[in-house]
Amino acid sequence: MNKIFKKFSVGLLAVLMVLNVAFFDAADVEAGVMKQTPVLFSSNEATDQVSVAKPGISVATDGDTVTLTIKKTEGAEGYFIYARTKGTKEYELVGELNKAGTRKRKFTISGLSNGTYYIKVQAYAGTAASQFSKTKKAVINVSKVDVHAELLSSWEEDAPAKQAIVSYVEAITDETNKDYIPVENRIAVFDMDGTVYCETDPNYFDHLLLAYRVLEDENYKDIASEFEKKVANDVLYMNETGKEPQNMSVNHGTAVASSFKGFTPDEFYNYIAEYKKTPMNSYSNMTLGEAFYEPMLQIIDFLQANDFKVYIVSGTDRFIVRGLLKDSKLNLPNSQLIGSDVTLVSDNQGDTDGLNYVFTDKDKVVFGGEFIVKNLKMNKVTVIVQEIGIQPVLSFGNSTGDASMAEYVTTNNKYKSLAFMLCCDDTERENGNVEKANKMYSLCEQYDWVPVSMKNDWKTIYGEGVEKIK
Repeated sequence: MNKIFKKFSVGLLAVLMVLNVAFFDAADVEAGVMKQTPVLFSSNEATDQVSVAKPGISVATDGDTVTLTIKKTEGAEGYFIYARTKGTKEYELVGELNKAGTRKRKFTISGLSNGTYYIKVQAYAGTAASQFSKTKKAVINVSKVDVHAELLSSWEEDAPAKQAIVSYVEAITDETNKDYIPVENRIAVFDMDGTVYCETDPNYFDHLLLAYRVLEDENYKDIASEFEKKVANDVLYMNETGKEPQNMSVNHGTAVASSFKGFTPDEFYNYIAEYKKTPMNSYSNMTLGEAFYEPMLQIIDFLQANDFKVYIVSGTDRFIVRGLLKDSKLNLPNSQLIGSDVTLVSDNQGDTDGLNYVFTDKDKVVFGGEFIVKNLKMNKVTVIVQEIGIQPVLSFGNSTGDASMAEYVTTNNKYKSLAFMLCCDDTERENGNVEKANKMYSLCEQYDWVPVSMKNDWKTIYGEGVEKIK
């Protein structure tokens, strides 16, 4: 591969092909001009053959794109295009425009990495060649953040939250900026329900899953315990009234643990994979497994493009989070998915304590049936310290259950940090709650969190084709 290509941004540069073919658009390719041709003269070698006029050229830049224009040249049958980058001395042949394409003398190159490029052209006719054109300089200087900000297409251009995150990332990725953050410290933590995924329709995903398991699953409902049935019916009560019974968080976690006791993690993921095919209750053209907020998925993509490591820190059971996100639009490894916890044991362990049991090739890891902890409020801070071990610099949540996480991220942080809170103020496209949203706006003002308006900041919530029907 030519040295000149080493300066190009691999993966972004769509029109650069291989070896000595570059600087041509699709029309040129169809015209047959993208072919390798022996060099008539060395690019650094002067020539006395002047039967072909010296070509005139101009270059223009726009973002990461260079447009080369070759003026019509008397006697020319084709053109060789040479280029070098700043810091290299020798030009290299990077493309040819032959007779078939001489009527199209404008070439657009997109996706170039930042740097200075020097371009010159030699016209030819038969075995005769012109002198080189004057060398033209093209400077590409595009902010990486500006390029990646295009990922945020589902956000309104003037959304304050969008402007806040783009400005923040621009500052902390600039090595010359006082707020620069090394890559290893670019950690962002996200709540799940109500932050990246539909919070309630009409209830949390893990609550709906429990109700299905205990009250509808033909393989389990007849053997469900009375406690599990009570909690499952509490879920139905929540669905109808919107009111949460006392101790529901712990009771729900306990019932989930017992009702799936004995499942291996993979068996549980398969169970969830089938359940999340269920159509959403209040939306058209969307299943439970598809109910992710498109603008927040774009935020995650934007952060990852700028070298952030993203974690989900949810109140939902860890293994439910993994099952819901598996093969979904939100592609994160299990090691970055944190949630509430249940016990894990060997299927042959019985009542033997783990300190006295040795795993063998005949054992499988299964759920032990006991609830350990609900990952909300201060427990989110604890698990971040335990499992991540680095104070994050960005926090995204939507409720008071995420307040401790937000405050931990923004308190005594050695790096510039921000906390964002979603406000569920959209009642037309989402199951919003204006009263709850207004309370969150007040909290954002009190604690200096950045509010995200689902109503005003987002062009779409779930993407095209999805509509609220109830």
